Amino acid sequence: MLEKLTQLRHHIEQSLRDATPEAIEAVRVGMLGKKGEITAVLKGLGQLEPQARKIAGQAANELRDWAQSQIDQAKAGAGAAKQAQALTEESIDITLPGRRRGMGRLHPITQVYGKLEELFLSLGFDIVEGPHIETVYHNFDALNTPESHPSRDESDTFYFDENYLLRCHTSPMQVRVIEKQKPPIRVVVPGKVFRRDEVDATHTPVFHQLEGLVIDKGVHMGDLRGIMELIAGHIFGPGAKIRLRPSFFPFTEPSAEVDITCYVCDGKASRPGSEANDPCRVCKDSGWVELWGCGMVHPQVLRTSGIDPGEYSGYAFGLGVDRITSALYGITDPRLYFENDVQFLRQF
Repeated sequence: MLEKLTQLRHHIEQSLRDATPEAIEAVRVGMLGKKGEITAVLKGLGQLEPQARKIAGQAANELRDWAQSQIDQAKAGAGAAKQAQALTEESIDITLPGRRRGMGRLHPITQVYGKLEELFLSLGFDIVEGPHIETVYHNFDALNTPESHPSRDESDTFYFDENYLLRCHTSPMQVRVIEKQKPPIRVVVPGKVFRRDEVDATHTPVFHQLEGLVIDKGVHMGDLRGIMELIAGHIFGPGAKIRLRPSFFPFTEPSAEVDITCYVCDGKASRPGSEANDPCRVCKDSGWVELWGCGMVHPQVLRTSGIDPGEYSGYAFGLGVDRITSALYGITDPRLYFENDVQFLRQF
């Protein structure tokens, strides 16, 4: 056994002399790998007599440690030699001009978020954020959404299980804020939301909202109309025209959709440069584009969260930031927001 170990030591010395990195790795595997020769010696020690096993075991362990040390030194030497060879053979032309690093820019969605947050901070609103993964209670139940509502279907919402889902709107933060804070309340909630929408010229499964919530004594629909006009004027200029179109949301009553004149056809309901009977694909021949929803907070939502609707009232709105951005910059396809096309992003 001792003679075999001596032979292995001699073989390792010969094999590692001026060896390439590939040859060094072959020695390591052949000696110390699972089926290596030194490994086989160590495994066969159990067949020896106790006294012989003790002597051979000590010698085998010393050889293993020595072999590992020699292999590590050989690898370091081969790496240094390879680097030195590369420095000798390769050259760098220091007269070549350097490459200028491109400057990044804020995404258009981020820019619009900044404009909106600037407005609401000036009005005394607080900015809060909520989780993307929501409970069914906060996303539906506490917002007065019945179990028969279409948005609860698996075809419309991304569920993890019966209790958790990807939020389909930022409205769950209405409940979370009311649970932790007593009126008066003035908050906005920016963030992504998720729905099982087919990707087309007006829809993507991920988009951006900015939720607003105001609760105080004496809040009425006129206050809501005023803040909607203020938002439109701040984003699109003092000449911006909006309309409130009656709608339905389980968590507001009364409810409305906020529309602006179509930013592609300028309200003409036909595609620019086409015949009059060629409808605009963005506003779908209506002349208006829906941007966000709003309404007075439903008394049941207040009551569920522990606020007396006889004493307090409020309004809420969910701004469609993607649609606002499209209207502001004349972008006709929301898919561009997610493609990371540098040529597209450099325009903003």
